[in-house]
Amino acid sequence: VVCLVAYHIFFMLFVWSYWKTIFTLPMNPSKEFHLSYSDKESLEREPRGESQQEVLRRAAKDLPIYTRTMSGAIRYCDRCHLVKPDRCHHCSVCDKCILKMDHHCPWVNNCVGFSNYKFFLLFLAYSLLYCLFIAATDLQYFIKFWTNGLPDTQAKFHIMFLFFAAAMFSVSLSSLFGYHCWLVSKNKSTLEVFRAPIFRHRTDKNGFSLGFSKNLRQVFGDEKKYWLLPVFSSLGDGCSFPTCLVNQDPEQASTPGGLNSTSKSENHLFPAKPLRDSQSHLLTDAPSWPETAAKSDKGKVGMSNPALTMENET
Repeated sequence: VVCLVAYHIFFMLFVWSYWKTIFTLPMNPSKEFHLSYSDKESLEREPRGESQQEVLRRAAKDLPIYTRTMSGAIRYCDRCHLVKPDRCHHCSVCDKCILKMDHHCPWVNNCVGFSNYKFFLLFLAYSLLYCLFIAATDLQYFIKFWTNGLPDTQAKFHIMFLFFAAAMFSVSLSSLFGYHCWLVSKNKSTLEVFRAPIFRHRTDKNGFSLGFSKNLRQVFGDEKKYWLLPVFSSLGDGCSFPTCLVNQDPEQASTPGGLNSTSKSENHLFPAKPLRDSQSHLLTDAPSWPETAAKSDKGKVGMSNPALTMENET
């Protein structure tokens, strides 16, 4: 009875998280990152080079972006016609920009990003537990198969196949799950491992890392009761992220959000990154941030934040 109850718990959590990973739509950048009609016309009229960058800088002057291209230019998607938020990338399979894109997974036929990354992690965890449970409960019959302790029927070959399938999936899933646990601990995505984010002052592979505890909360949220359930509880809106390099950026004044600072290499004002309430509190107890930083309310769980609305592809 205990094995039967445990089996169905693992199976239901596995199916639930798998379903959420597949059918949760990837989040796209909000409308404020899309170029206006006049900006699009200006960008098309200008020749490629500094003149186009001036149009993009003007369009992005009030946007919370800190990452740049390898040449130091504003990250712009010419297919979606938008200024890319930090950690956003264009998926060639989905043909749209995905917030905090990790990778496009063929096993779930969906992009893994900000909206479903927690579900993907839980899917890996519960599928691993599911396979380990099956392998462990089948082990005694697998041993009897090799010692000729089972009746000579076709069922014994089913037992052998079941054990080998569960064991092999356990090995592959454990390596993949361990890799993504490491990514969460470092606050990185798969794409950022292969190409470190480039900030305005330098390239830094750990620019978004806030420490293990805060990195974990950024994915799973503040409410621990939701951590093991495939319900959305990640912090933030997917468009802006706290970074440990804001105060170290020579072009960014170390002031609380809301105050403008002058860029030395760009002749326009760039506001300090406006963090969502549930994100800004991640930085309040960091020693590198000033004590005068504004305190924020506790982050809310779920899709109650109006910034978390999914935008349909145009």
